[in-house]
Amino acid sequence: MFWRGVLGYLPVNVVQGVVGLLTIVLFTRVLDPTQYGVYALAFSVGSLTQTVLLTWTEAAMARFLAARGEDGRLADHFATLYRLWIGAAVLVPLACVAVAMSPLHGPLKVAVIAALASTLVNSLTKLALERRRAAGEVSGAALLTIIQNAGGFVLGLALAFAGLGGAAPILGVGAISALCVVLVLPAELKRLAGGKFDRALARAYAAYGLPVSLSLILALVLASTDRLLLGAFLDEATVGVYHAGYSLGSRTLDVVFIWLGMAGAPALISALERGGQSALTEAAHEQASFMTLLTLPAAVGLALVARPLAELMIGEDLRVGASHVTPWIAASGWLSGVTTYYLLQAFTLARRTPLLIVSMSAPAIVNVIFNLALIPRLGLDGALWATTLSYGVGAVAAWALGRRACRLPIPWEVLAKAGAACVAMALVVRLLPSPGGALELALKAGVGATVYGAIVLSLDVGGLRGKLSGLLRRRAPAL
Repeated sequence: MFWRGVLGYLPVNVVQGVVGLLTIVLFTRVLDPTQYGVYALAFSVGSLTQTVLLTWTEAAMARFLAARGEDGRLADHFATLYRLWIGAAVLVPLACVAVAMSPLHGPLKVAVIAALASTLVNSLTKLALERRRAAGEVSGAALLTIIQNAGGFVLGLALAFAGLGGAAPILGVGAISALCVVLVLPAELKRLAGGKFDRALARAYAAYGLPVSLSLILALVLASTDRLLLGAFLDEATVGVYHAGYSLGSRTLDVVFIWLGMAGAPALISALERGGQSALTEAAHEQASFMTLLTLPAAVGLALVARPLAELMIGEDLRVGASHVTPWIAASGWLSGVTTYYLLQAFTLARRTPLLIVSMSAPAIVNVIFNLALIPRLGLDGALWATTLSYGVGAVAAWALGRRACRLPIPWEVLAKAGAACVAMALVVRLLPSPGGALELALKAGVGATVYGAIVLSLDVGGLRGKLSGLLRRRAPAL
């Protein structure tokens, strides 16, 4: 199931990668630093709102679909979840009214209200997407994701050119999500036929999903506190610089992690439900090895080419500061990705989601403390130090606590060999000339990838040669 998902979600990965890069390239040029900072702040508020109110229903949709299919209560599953969603969603309009009456300045107020309103259609789309993923409908989930990502970007860019400022990217995604809801919701609601709201299921879903939401809130604290405090202590232009560099680092890695997560999480659930702990251990080791081999060199390579990449991707007003931010975020992004898409799976697999809260509390608290202490003294660098340290604490906490819930193997040998190959890659890349721009980026990225690939393939790290042969055999009929 994992490798079928890896192949099936590959087009999604390509689209998300292109959209992510174009978002940085174009929006950092169309929007000035202050407008980009408004977008970053509003995006953070919208993400936090969706996580607080609605994400727990999305998590329950994914985790319990297989179980309800086994006991023949799918209609009750959908009826219960959608009623729970409606009960939580009614709070969003109240939040919009509160923002409208707040003292925020005009552009920020418009962007925040747009972000809040978009959470409703974004979440309904996510419910449909999680249902497809959990059911193994790879092509349907992939198509829906591509429409939402690509369509939201194109419309958001058009609105930015029309002069809507920092609200434009958010309005674009929200409008396309609304279109997706119109297209998919009627079919999803048909699944409620004959079903009824079940209080016992509702309690079970809340007991599972609410801790997931709270843990994600803590994750958003990790991802958003730095921006909010930079805006409070410094200015929105600094937030824009930070967000540009952060996006360049995190989105590049997130594309890969999300791709693996889309295929990996349902496969781990399926392995555990059907084959028990032994099947889960085998599947998890395979996933963790492949994730390490793919993402560790991506993070190291991103740090090595931060300056030419920023010159190519970031608008002139933001690129110098962004190139300073990106290497730090490459390290933070890798720690965050491994934690979110692998280590934290231990708690959802064991249905011990309250431990997610404990696991995420430590890095969230560390993040707030260090940001408050370091930003007033060190400015932008303080936020970078605080973020990287916090994600390191989060990875250690997730690993230590996860062993109590559901033991997931750590591929130490693969990690050591991939790390050594990354060191060799970095040493070679450091010796190359630095002409700047696209030429430097192509030279260093090409040579670095070649060196790393040659080393791991020659050592056959994690049985990589066999896995690649299998992937090519699976892909050959489609080609």
